[in-house]
Amino acid sequence: MSHERDPERWQNISDARANEVRNAKGHSHTASHGHSHGTADGHSHGHGHDHDHDHGHAHHDHPGGLRGALREIFVPHSHDAADSVDDALESSAVGIRAVKISLAVLGLTAVLQVLIVVASGSVALAADTIHNFSDALTAVPLWIAFALGRRAATRRYTYGFGRAEDLAGLFVVGMITLSAIIAGYEAVRRLIEPVQIQHLSWVAAAGLIGFLGNETVALYRIRVGRRIGSAALVADGLHARTDGFTSLAVLIGAGGVALGFPLADPIVGLLITIAILAVLRTAARDVFRRLMDGVEPALVSTAEQALVAEPGVLGVRSLRMRWIGHRLHADVELDVAPTITLADAHRLAHGAEHTLTHAVPKLDTALVHAYPAHVVNSFGN
Repeated sequence: MSHERDPERWQNISDARANEVRNAKGHSHTASHGHSHGTADGHSHGHGHDHDHDHGHAHHDHPGGLRGALREIFVPHSHDAADSVDDALESSAVGIRAVKISLAVLGLTAVLQVLIVVASGSVALAADTIHNFSDALTAVPLWIAFALGRRAATRRYTYGFGRAEDLAGLFVVGMITLSAIIAGYEAVRRLIEPVQIQHLSWVAAAGLIGFLGNETVALYRIRVGRRIGSAALVADGLHARTDGFTSLAVLIGAGGVALGFPLADPIVGLLITIAILAVLRTAARDVFRRLMDGVEPALVSTAEQALVAEPGVLGVRSLRMRWIGHRLHADVELDVAPTITLADAHRLAHGAEHTLTHAVPKLDTALVHAYPAHVVNSFGN
């Protein structure tokens, strides 16, 4: 969107940095802001801030019972706002800690499976254990991405390095796809060429350990991913869940064989493949939405309502929001009275930005422009 400007009417407002502490409503507010320029007719430009803040937000209700439980497994979508982490550096640290802890849990799970492999001598179990080890390493790219995201922006990467997190999410989606292909191939192969399962008790024990370890990690990663707004960490949690499904298939298949139904193993394998595909759909959707700068419409509505309610704001001309890693950024154009002074427009933009960053969780930066209501934009609106 472009606007005609008279260069002689513009004046530079010096950069300023200030720390603000806001105790009202039980939240702290630390701001670092830079103002670019404004006009004497109330046309204020480039009023942007970085905020570190804590919020309290309403809890979302979800369907209960079996339907709710299944939806939570295959389509985890929730804002546990009471536990949300809105500080940029803190959220990256929380993400790195989650990756470290989950790697330790998966490592312990794999070690226990190795002990069972040694005791049983099962080649099949050895292959599955190696697979679990390799899948656990998918957390490494995410660890690197969180570390990169903490680096300051540069003149080349002016928005910082948050996008590295989305690239790591793509890698995780690829690994979930590979898991679905392997699971489906093995299930079909065993239907065509049945394989007799040996050491049923050992196989069942390995399946149980694998399921418990992976599902524990899945729940932990998904919960932390929601708290910090990381689609990539949630996707990695879903990846751990697919590995847990594979181990569960081993456990159920061994039980079916023990009961005299040898085809239970490949049939359960096919069902697990379908479950993995459902998880893949959710993970791919969330990661690709981030890559395409998609945000939840509810966040946009919340932002619009907060801005319209701000004193002096006549309307919201445009509002754009995007995720950069696990942080949100907003660009806003507001309509204000054409008679207000530059100083008043400046204060109004500051107040609107302040309100916005406290109304929208995980909003890290906002750039607010205030335009006289009579000015028509280049699209004729």
